[in-house]
Amino acid sequence: MTGSALLRIGTRGSPMALVQAAIVRERLAAAHAELAAPGAVDIVVIRTTGDRLQDRALAEIGGKGLFTKEIEEALLNHTIDLAVHSMKDVPTELPSGLEIVCLLSRDDPRDAFLSPKAHSPWELSPGAIVGTASLRRAAQIRARRPDLSIVPLRGNAGTRMCKLGAGVCDATLLGVAGLRRLGHTVAITSVLSIEEMLPAVAQGTIGIECRTDDARTRDFLTALNDDATAVCIAAERAFLAALDGSCRTPIAGLATLNGGIVLLRALIIRPDGTGGRSTIRRGPADDATRLGADAGAELRATRGSSGASRLTNLDCS
Repeated sequence: MTGSALLRIGTRGSPMALVQAAIVRERLAAAHAELAAPGAVDIVVIRTTGDRLQDRALAEIGGKGLFTKEIEEALLNHTIDLAVHSMKDVPTELPSGLEIVCLLSRDDPRDAFLSPKAHSPWELSPGAIVGTASLRRAAQIRARRPDLSIVPLRGNAGTRMCKLGAGVCDATLLGVAGLRRLGHTVAITSVLSIEEMLPAVAQGTIGIECRTDDARTRDFLTALNDDATAVCIAAERAFLAALDGSCRTPIAGLATLNGGIVLLRALIIRPDGTGGRSTIRRGPADDATRLGADAGAELRATRGSSGASRLTNLDCS
């Protein structure tokens, strides 16, 4: 960090996280002349617990908050001014004094299928091995292809693609947005429709967190916020918040905005692919949060009939 920096961006050190932090820095420079000077905006790499513990599934060690805890501590300690996150990694409850104040325009939220063996998960041979650490992806694949073998596959996108190339598995799935940001779209075998694979809540969205009382940083970020994305993410995270807890049932949700109307698709399902429950909500953008909460309340009420007695927001992808 240089002493002349006007803003300090905190981020994980993965290739994806660094690209996303660089995107934010570039957009800040484009929006504010004083931030365009060399050294005006520093990127501070913070290693999180989720980055250190690569040998276990996140569902076993605390979930997605492990990707944000140390970064949020740096915010509260004034070591950094803002934090750049993949919004799907951000818990619905934030520490007191912090908030998500900016959402960049959402990129493609869909999942990409990668495999040298088949064009889609549905075309894999019986018994083929799919590598993924995402409970959500695994459950939706099992719902349609219970004959496939799902094995844990953690690490960043490059690591997972290397493992696929080495034959550790026959296929894997990654977010389209992330592969595009990294310049790895050539690795995509096919893009799954949302009917085939409903995305994780907030997938494809970069969010920026800062201290609630930091008016200066908030003012810098105002120009970067995308209102349409904010509406959709409000609906999705309200849905997630209504279901949240320390538990094991995969959750998926995607909201879109068209002509001022929000359409939210939401799903809970058992990890083994059974007991899936889905719902849809439509309504005006001003009601986005209420629509999401209502969808969550409906699916939470189905727990008894579906057997999904515990719920989680873990995607771990």
